[in-house]
Amino acid sequence: MTDPTALLRPDPSGIDWEDAFANGAHIPSGDAFPAHWTAQAEAFRAGARGQLDIAYGDTARDRLDLFLPSVAPRGLAVFVHGGFWKAFDKSYWSHLAAGPLARGWAVAMPGYTLAPDARIAEITAQIGRGIAHASCLVDGPIVLTGHSAGGHLAARMACEDAPLPDPVADRITRIVSISGIHDLRPLRLHSMNEVLRLDPEEATAESPALSRPRPGLSITAWVGALERPEFLRQSALLAEAWRAALVVDPRRHHFDVIDGLTDPDHALIRALIPEGAGS
Repeated sequence: MTDPTALLRPDPSGIDWEDAFANGAHIPSGDAFPAHWTAQAEAFRAGARGQLDIAYGDTARDRLDLFLPSVAPRGLAVFVHGGFWKAFDKSYWSHLAAGPLARGWAVAMPGYTLAPDARIAEITAQIGRGIAHASCLVDGPIVLTGHSAGGHLAARMACEDAPLPDPVADRITRIVSISGIHDLRPLRLHSMNEVLRLDPEEATAESPALSRPRPGLSITAWVGALERPEFLRQSALLAEAWRAALVVDPRRHHFDVIDGLTDPDHALIRALIPEGAGS
């Protein structure tokens, strides 16, 4: 039987993996951001068009929110939230739909079961089902984005083995992984793996940077210049492995790098929805 303390021993490389993934501790007033996100999201939902908690499966978190523009949608943008696959839910991020909506795109935000109630491979399959369901509600091209663990899940949908029906996968044109985790193997050296329960096989299979992307997709790895070195490495790794675009956003850290999604003229929105994109 594996020694349960083995993964918590010092890594021979000398890397402190606990600190490598510690975002809030290195961001001024980092613990205030969740309340800030919640307030913004609630205010946005109060005036938004669309429908909340659309069921796409049988479990309590098999639900998605769909926000609609004031005109017929030009396409569907999907945002997948982060939280190391074990925290938060879709309700924290509603305001991030503002940028795509202003460009005439519908926005779906799927929820998913959190670890330890689901393994990462199960969450990947769940997000695939959520995207497939949302694709039935909105016509046109599909673009995907996500933040942190959500960036991982968005990037997984670009892999050749993504859990998507072919007609849905064929509609996806662009993917922007924001501060995504693309190589899951270091997470086995972090204490959070007591919750994630990654074994070597799953860590490898669920790492986008170790998989092959489907051809024909426009893929961008977007990361803040002030992020932890490991998150900069993770984005550079995907860009190298997939020959994807790499954007290092100046003066942005892990918690505010997503703010560009609220502005239809921000470069982050232009990377996700270029001018003239959509039906």
